[in-house]
Amino acid sequence: MLSEAKNTVQLALPIILGELAQMSLHIIDTAMVGSVSYKHLAAASLVMNTINIPFVVGIGITISMSQMVSMAYGKKDKQLVSHYFFNGVVLCTIVALFISLSLVFGKNIIGYFKQDPEVVALALPFMSIMSFSLIPMLLFMTLKQFTDGLEYTRTAMLLSLLSLPINIFLNWILIFGNLGFPRLELIGAGYATLATRTLIFMALLAVVLYHKTFRRYMAVAKTQWYLSRKTFGELLYIGIPSSLQIGMEAGAFAVSSIMIGTISAKALAAHQIALSCASFTFMVSMGLSQAGSIRTSNAFGNYNWQKIVLIGKGSIVTALSYGIFCMLLFASLHKIIPTWFNDNLDVVIEASTLLLLASIFQVSDSMQTVCAGLLRGIKDVKIPTVFVALAYWVLGLPIGYFLAFHFGLGANGIWLGFIIGLTFSAITLCIRFLSISKKHFKN
Repeated sequence: MLSEAKNTVQLALPIILGELAQMSLHIIDTAMVGSVSYKHLAAASLVMNTINIPFVVGIGITISMSQMVSMAYGKKDKQLVSHYFFNGVVLCTIVALFISLSLVFGKNIIGYFKQDPEVVALALPFMSIMSFSLIPMLLFMTLKQFTDGLEYTRTAMLLSLLSLPINIFLNWILIFGNLGFPRLELIGAGYATLATRTLIFMALLAVVLYHKTFRRYMAVAKTQWYLSRKTFGELLYIGIPSSLQIGMEAGAFAVSSIMIGTISAKALAAHQIALSCASFTFMVSMGLSQAGSIRTSNAFGNYNWQKIVLIGKGSIVTALSYGIFCMLLFASLHKIIPTWFNDNLDVVIEASTLLLLASIFQVSDSMQTVCAGLLRGIKDVKIPTVFVALAYWVLGLPIGYFLAFHFGLGANGIWLGFIIGLTFSAITLCIRFLSISKKHFKN
């Protein structure tokens, strides 16, 4: 088990670094925009939480690429790998265009969320730019899922890391008006993100199409690059439940942001700080989840249940250990971290309390994410989606709303609801994976 845990971590490390790099972009944007004013920070939070739901739905569709490619790779079928690549790219391109254009033409919806009018005015133009930036980002994620499914994880990682200095530099000149550029503030952050995402997508596309590592899959394009309704169905069988799972989770956090925004702009800014930090640590869990999912999917292609059990138990132990580490980190630094984002005393104090609450659900968040990935690897996606729906939309949000607005706990009540929902999700998903794998292993 420890050996399999080590192999999963080795595969996960480049994925994690890539995920952390992408999350760092959001945290850097949050910090740089927050230095302008807390209302600019609140506007950025409003937009990011609004577009995050459809964005992660799109990511869920891209996840199907790594699952199917990994299974074909386990069978050593390069023709099938190439076929999944072509159909996956077409499917994800359609999804990316639909999501982006829907957000662009529907941006006025944020005016109905009962937010501070000044925050809404700042958010509307930023919303348009960030919506367009989803196209290159989702296409980058599609190509990344392809390379990850083949266990070539370093290229996407390096490009993600490279995006950090590029984005920081573009933020510096466009947000603050340096080097002769106009001071665009929040809009400048949007343009910087759009440019950075386009550059890394084009770079990864060139690598996949022309690098010798992937040449054998591109070489069979003439016979394998055709659209197939059956293949679309296989991709959607994994992609739709995956989208629903992460979409419901992101949706719950987005709705919570809208609810907190009705309290005050300061409460929303504090929520965004705590959420950015929790999302950062979550990216490590997501990397572990993807690595565990890829490895179990590869073993599932050969029906090797003994290996699936070992991979699963090793991944769960790793998730538990990481969750405990994050819990201790947040608890010890909850008063210091908020000062990195904003100097408003009220915002810092409230964010400090929310970070302390976030520390409590770090173990549950890591466990439920990794177990959901393991279940995707063995193509079990329907029942886990029901568990996630119950966790967030039957338990987490309703309880959080009740505590926030009927018991007067405000944003703290919302986060207490998250603790309850995530704990339920972690327990049910873990039990399901262990019971399914144990049943098949005995048979």
